[in-house]
Amino acid sequence: MSFFKKILNHFFTRPEPDPMKYLIAGLGNMGADYDDTRHNIGFDVVDFLAKEFEVVFKNDTLGDLAEFRHKGRTFILLKPSTYMNLSGKAVRYWLTKHNIPKSNLLVVLDDLNLSFGKIRLRGKGSDGGHNGLKSIDQLLGGNDYARLRIGIGDDFHKGQQVNYVLGKWSSEERDALPGILQRAAGGVKAFGTIGLNFAMNEVNG
Repeated sequence: MSFFKKILNHFFTRPEPDPMKYLIAGLGNMGADYDDTRHNIGFDVVDFLAKEFEVVFKNDTLGDLAEFRHKGRTFILLKPSTYMNLSGKAVRYWLTKHNIPKSNLLVVLDDLNLSFGKIRLRGKGSDGGHNGLKSIDQLLGGNDYARLRIGIGDDFHKGQQVNYVLGKWSSEERDALPGILQRAAGGVKAFGTIGLNFAMNEVNG
């Protein structure tokens, strides 16, 4: 190989993805109006992890980020600042920025189709009508990435879905939330440390 080609390869060849680095994208909407709402439970999970590992979120391109190490793995927590419908922009940017393989991406989100507090980990799947997943599917070119879905139930009247999703937790739900967040955070750590299949058995079992 010529010296010139070596120089070109040095500057233009991307390094191999880091198999020990994970992007955990909690979905939600920025702003005080959205705090403590059902649609922001993805934010709540990554906030829980940040508190557990005593790391602080810092504002950066397209989102707030925090990072911690656990059992030899690096977990990068992301809260997109794009609003839910454009979540894919932030997820794609930080996957590329940190050279993280799609197999090491985990999206954490709310799900109307699951009863309140139920948690499901899957390696791929449909968007289920969730605008955050729709955006990520579109910008990543498919739905072959892991997602941790947290049930928020569907206790609303016809035509009230938006108000329900963007509504505040009830007092009963709020009391149960710490335990749900702890289980979800455990699922995130399992995904990064024992792998998707074993983590699915642990979380979904």
